[in-house]
Amino acid sequence: MVKTEARKIIIDCDPGHDDAIAILLAGANPGVELIGITTVAGNAEVDKTTINALKVCEIAGLADTPVAKGAPQPLVRKRETAADIHGDSGMDGPILPAPTKIMSDEHAVDFIIRQLLDSDGDITLVPTAPLTNIAMAMRKEPAIIPKIREIVLMGGGTFGNWTPAAEFNIFVDAEAAKVVFESGVPLTMFGLDLTHKAQATPEIQERIKQIGNPISDFVVELLQFFMHTYKEVFGFEGAPIHDACCVVYCIDPSIFTYRNLRVDIETKGEFSYGMTVVDMLGVTGKEPNVKVALDLDQDKFWKLMVDTLSKYSKSN
Repeated sequence: MVKTEARKIIIDCDPGHDDAIAILLAGANPGVELIGITTVAGNAEVDKTTINALKVCEIAGLADTPVAKGAPQPLVRKRETAADIHGDSGMDGPILPAPTKIMSDEHAVDFIIRQLLDSDGDITLVPTAPLTNIAMAMRKEPAIIPKIREIVLMGGGTFGNWTPAAEFNIFVDAEAAKVVFESGVPLTMFGLDLTHKAQATPEIQERIKQIGNPISDFVVELLQFFMHTYKEVFGFEGAPIHDACCVVYCIDPSIFTYRNLRVDIETKGEFSYGMTVVDMLGVTGKEPNVKVALDLDQDKFWKLMVDTLSKYSKSN
């Protein structure tokens, strides 16, 4: 077997139950090297999402992974949060102590810029939140754009979950999304068409519970809260772990199937603001600009999840 080099990633997030699981996967799987976590306002205010990221790092033993706080609000619009889904803290459910881990003094945007400029063009950005930090970094220092290996994002889809047309992460800052989608960087999009298929059902949660370490117990607590809110709000029978799909892709892209499609961001529509306009039939004649994930191998996906969470020790 040929050993492949771990993919270097920065997770830009707003923890968030599924963001937390994405961090935990990245922290234990040898297929990726987590060089940093940046936070942004999204599921909750940025102070809360930063505390949540620090808590997840602490429970996972990621003492050396820097956490940098980013934008407190979208580029131009009023901030919106998702308390109905994630609770007031952004990560309700599990009870964790206040973190002792200290966040970086560096702003998230400056951290992203510095890491990319100092790199060999081998860093993948993994935004699982509104794209405010990424757009701000591109605007502040355009020289980073050709140095980004790939952007693997959770957002969008051919339907919405925040409005009938728009998915939450894109809706919260569609102007930022427009900057990113028009940047020319290789983009892979995990939208709702894919992530709603990655549902942690009660049976999946039982498999994770059987791992029997503190991290798997924590993940089950996250999933149980998330499943409850998704059942209450959307009628789902499981918890869709949207953001974790992005990290799984960085570890093993063969788990998913894709189409190269044209995706544009709507920023002016009365009813369609924040929509990812996905040209499924090629009617615009525009060149594809996004690799859109549309399906996944369920068996391989959940096996990778269970195997990775099993790498944490019984005493984590």
